[in-house]
Amino acid sequence: MNKVVVITGASSGIGRSLCFELAKHYQHLFICGRSEQKLKELASELISEKVKVEVVPLDLLSDLSVEKAAYQIISNCRQVDLLVNNAGLSQRSLAADTDGEVEKMLFQINYFAPVLLTKLLIGRLRNSNNGKIVITSSIAGKFGYYLRSTYSATKHALHGFFESLRMEEKANGISVLFMTIGRAQTNISVNAMTQNGKKYGKMDQGQEGGLSPEKVAAQMMNAIRNNKRETLIGGKEIYMVYFKKLFPWLFYRIANKKIKTEGGV
Repeated sequence: MNKVVVITGASSGIGRSLCFELAKHYQHLFICGRSEQKLKELASELISEKVKVEVVPLDLLSDLSVEKAAYQIISNCRQVDLLVNNAGLSQRSLAADTDGEVEKMLFQINYFAPVLLTKLLIGRLRNSNNGKIVITSSIAGKFGYYLRSTYSATKHALHGFFESLRMEEKANGISVLFMTIGRAQTNISVNAMTQNGKKYGKMDQGQEGGLSPEKVAAQMMNAIRNNKRETLIGGKEIYMVYFKKLFPWLFYRIANKKIKTEGGV
């Protein structure tokens, strides 16, 4: 039986690179994202005799768009073996200055939309008997951080919801896997929202020195194949997760130093 994967945020960055890894192990890919043209270009690179690829337009800001995407997927497969909730949007603004509408948009894209999509596809995931849900998270989901207040809050919320779902769906054979990512060479900071909803428009120093999307995707694929509950992916910055838990005084010392010298992790 063909194995089916659904991935959001497939048109660029880590999501795009991960699609090439997924095509090595899954026979039917539903690639989801806002840019239908970019998805079609990606599909043309992925399609082969062994891999079927379907383009699914998806705007996470719209519940209706999420529902339409889920209906398209459900109508074209009996089961979903892997759902990768990868799409997301970051933030670069002070908490006190961030407009409430911007905060709502961040929660809609990063939390409410992936939760809705998962609920709509949960029946197909149960049909797999070995379904997996992957959450592309961030080290900002393990602690609050400078200029990322709402972004961090959305990632914390994802951890809370999907850890609960993991316990509830274990009896149905569903696993939940967190990919907690540090620095990566993507446009996440370029596309990040500022306090008034405009794009930040520049690459963070930390992003420039991060892992390539291809290396991140390869590590994610390895974690998926080994069914690892949580995987930390990145460079030295991932140690901040352990410092926060075991040596909070050291965490804050390093964090405050990096804020002054680099503007963050």
